[in-house]
Amino acid sequence: MLFGLVTLQEVLFLIFFNHLIFDPIPFLDVEFPMISFFLWLWALVAFALVIGYRCQQASIANYLFWLVFVNFTPMQRDFDGGFDLFMIGANFFLIFMPLDKAFAIDSLRKKLATPFVHYSIYAKPQVTVLAYYLPVIICLGFLYFDSLIHKMFAPHWRNGLGGWLPSSMPYYMSALDLSWLLNNEMLQKLIGYTILIFQFSFLALFHYRLLRPLYFLIGIALHLGITLSFNIYPFGMGMLIFYSLMMPFAWYRAIGNFLQAKQPVLRVFYDQQCPLCCRTVLILNHFDVLGCVDFQGAQSAAKNYPALNQIGEAQLLTDLYALDNQGRVYAGVATYAQILVAMRYTAPIGWLLKLPGIYQLACRIYRNIADNRARVSCDVSCVANVAGSFPATLYDKIFDNQDQRLSKRFINKISKILLVLIVLQLNSSIHYGLLYRFHVNTRQLPVTSIVADMSNALLMFSNTFLGITPHALYLHDHFEGYDRILAITYIDANGQEQWLPFVNQQGRLLAPNWGRVHSMWANIAVTPNIDELRLKKFIMKVTAFWGGKENLRLDSTQFVIKMKKIRAPFEWENDLRKNNLSGDWQDVGSAKWHGKEIKIQLPSDLDTL
Repeated sequence: MLFGLVTLQEVLFLIFFNHLIFDPIPFLDVEFPMISFFLWLWALVAFALVIGYRCQQASIANYLFWLVFVNFTPMQRDFDGGFDLFMIGANFFLIFMPLDKAFAIDSLRKKLATPFVHYSIYAKPQVTVLAYYLPVIICLGFLYFDSLIHKMFAPHWRNGLGGWLPSSMPYYMSALDLSWLLNNEMLQKLIGYTILIFQFSFLALFHYRLLRPLYFLIGIALHLGITLSFNIYPFGMGMLIFYSLMMPFAWYRAIGNFLQAKQPVLRVFYDQQCPLCCRTVLILNHFDVLGCVDFQGAQSAAKNYPALNQIGEAQLLTDLYALDNQGRVYAGVATYAQILVAMRYTAPIGWLLKLPGIYQLACRIYRNIADNRARVSCDVSCVANVAGSFPATLYDKIFDNQDQRLSKRFINKISKILLVLIVLQLNSSIHYGLLYRFHVNTRQLPVTSIVADMSNALLMFSNTFLGITPHALYLHDHFEGYDRILAITYIDANGQEQWLPFVNQQGRLLAPNWGRVHSMWANIAVTPNIDELRLKKFIMKVTAFWGGKENLRLDSTQFVIKMKKIRAPFEWENDLRKNNLSGDWQDVGSAKWHGKEIKIQLPSDLDTL
């Protein structure tokens, strides 16, 4: 559910920035006219994943969408979201997870295949503990291990300022003013060193029962901090997904015991010989996650509950009746409204159903259905288990086989798969984290050259299909020399200078230009060593996109390129955030559209300004 929600918000983000990301010239040169159709199709797949409808197919389709869009569109190079490969790797493991065991619609569909079986017959689903440990080990543990190797080469991380520096840079900070936190040197260093210790020890210690709550709380705090303090919120939310698997199991049981009703607040009586009634009860019970409603057969209800004696068994079979703890009796639409109220989280829908006008309309619809329903005589064939008609998922085939679950063969199979993944991760970490950092020449000898070629082939495979990539985010080689930022303004029809809704007067990237749009501008267009060709390309894209969004006539609009000096020190400084947001802008260039062409004037060497 959480993975589907993060994917869905990212797809909606892509739909909004469709023309900026996928058009060669936003709105003016549309190269992929069908891109919106496929994005909306992807959104439907993500929504299916959220609600758990056809989980196996939805997870595979979602994985393919991530692969195609990340590797075969401009997202791959110009608009890297910073978490795309992480989502590919996470989605790969999602394909093998027990997605259909709990609240998923697939679980309900299996129940509806045997409508005359009472909901109490279905046992609570249980899954292997590996479904909780393996994704955390691989998607979190391996990532932390790789990230730590890179951090050890960064002076600001060694100084305990890994979170402080990017939070003080205008392009990277969120709108939330955390100066009170950033100006506390000791606290910043405590946070920085805590991150290093946390990532160093995570793989070895997180699974211990006594330490699990500590790692859960620290991890939640760190990634929530990324989400709130940086404008790369999708990365923070993507990592937080996996902490739903990190929560100690006892906490889940305690929360469940606290939220669930100690006893039902409503008893509902239904005709056990009516297929429609049985299916309705199964659906309602599936969404009654707090156990507030007890469904019972109407055939013997009058004998057990004196409050129903006046109704009689024959009348009870004509409607859906309910009895609350105060002895009040409800029938028909009033029963449905009361069920929704009793289930707590659906109470607003129940109150809405009781409103005058809506209630009368619902009664007419209900009466038409209830009076025309069919009843059947139920024998053994009614309760035949036809759930087997649903194809087994990959989780069922691999993990849910009782005969092989604890067998030596099964353990060996899982161990070999895990070993392969460890080798692939080590290949990436050693290649980028050590050999690259130490500037080792692997082409000196024929043997090392062959090994390097094999390593590169493995890197291409693991990077593309498993999302294994170096996690060298916001290190010294990214910020060293990052001493100026750029913004774009335009001259309106009245001759007044206005700021595009992109970079504001402080130098912050405004919402919704976060995530992958931030990456395009702050990590590719404007860097310590600016590539003029790429900068002009993105000035063209930004002016065309936001000019179109602001209904500007591009041919008659003069855009101004502005620059401001900032600082990116590796030692702590008081009020660095405030100082970087202040300061004066200077005009350093201009841009003017002529039809589908743009003329951009910039200094010959921006690095000297």
